[in-house]
Amino acid sequence: MLQPQFRPLLAGTASFAQTVLGRTVARCYATKAATPSGNASTSTTSANSKDAKAKTPYVRDAGMMRTYKPHTPGIRHLKRPINDHLWKGRPYLPLTFPKKGQSKGGRNHSGRITVRHRGGGHKRRIRMVDFDRWTPGPHTVLRIEYDPGRSAHIALVKEEATGKKSYIVAADGMRAGDVVQSYRSGLPQDLLDSMGGVVDPGILAARTCWRGNCLPVSMIPVGTQIYCVGSRPDGKAVFCRSAGTYATIISKEEETREDGTKVMTGKFVNVRLQSGEIRRVSKDACATVGVASNIMHHYRQLGKAGRSRWLNIRPTVRGLAMNANDHPHGGGRGKSKGNRHPVSPWGTPAKGGYKTRRKSNINKWVVTPRVRNMGVRRNKKTT
Repeated sequence: MLQPQFRPLLAGTASFAQTVLGRTVARCYATKAATPSGNASTSTTSANSKDAKAKTPYVRDAGMMRTYKPHTPGIRHLKRPINDHLWKGRPYLPLTFPKKGQSKGGRNHSGRITVRHRGGGHKRRIRMVDFDRWTPGPHTVLRIEYDPGRSAHIALVKEEATGKKSYIVAADGMRAGDVVQSYRSGLPQDLLDSMGGVVDPGILAARTCWRGNCLPVSMIPVGTQIYCVGSRPDGKAVFCRSAGTYATIISKEEETREDGTKVMTGKFVNVRLQSGEIRRVSKDACATVGVASNIMHHYRQLGKAGRSRWLNIRPTVRGLAMNANDHPHGGGRGKSKGNRHPVSPWGTPAKGGYKTRRKSNINKWVVTPRVRNMGVRRNKKTT
């Protein structure tokens, strides 16, 4: 039995060991994510994130990705981008409609499968995103939301003049409270008056080329990164709409006058895509300044097969493992494809340099095609 004079010492040692053990466990189980300092709303968000971290002590933040302590096999390899700024509630329902019918399973109107490996998945609502952005005037960003129909995030914006709400593809770094504007319908009169009634390219770029603003391509300086790029004067955005994508304005068909000002003389602007391809787009086509949001999307790891099923993705089966009536490689005893060259399920050769790209009637809008085959051209004469 412990003597009475040693009992207080033992109690103090036990409390000290408990404190050290608690700090060690908290340190190895979770790491606090870096939150930007700002106004009262930002502090409230950081407080909510601290409460969330206290409730989920198994979360680790490694750089821009969030990993988890593997207390289950399904989250051992799970890796997600850190997007604590996203809206936690439901979407704005007037701008959504449910995705129903056989198209969810990759079927067409007659019920035949036209897109393989689709089916199941969580129910979702389609967000009606404004890719035209014809409405002028300032728009306030209300919140940044997750969209199950695309990899980039979307922003719910409200027009200050009428209060009408719409969805746009969010730019990287865009947050609630930002003000964005579209100059596709023309320049406002107050902006023209501030430049003395004459459009000055330098002042115009300084006043309009801000992140999230939509402008005609001709009004954006050379070298600017843009996303949601259109190709026709009256069309919507068709290029660089997924997460982390952007294009760069390479050159314009313009000439320099004697006073040093540059004037557009042509109808097109050359834009370089991330693949290295240089395309010609109309000078009046739309483009949004910045980079599409969720730039860390391609570093994510789902961690388990079930998450692919939640995302409406079904498994991919090898042709060798199918029956003979399902694939040209199917059937037979064991792993044999009948001494046949690799082909697709429809019989098209899949390897061996089979050409599928058209040689005539090529795309006239492509100025420089993207680099293929690691930039090395194959020589047919060499064996």
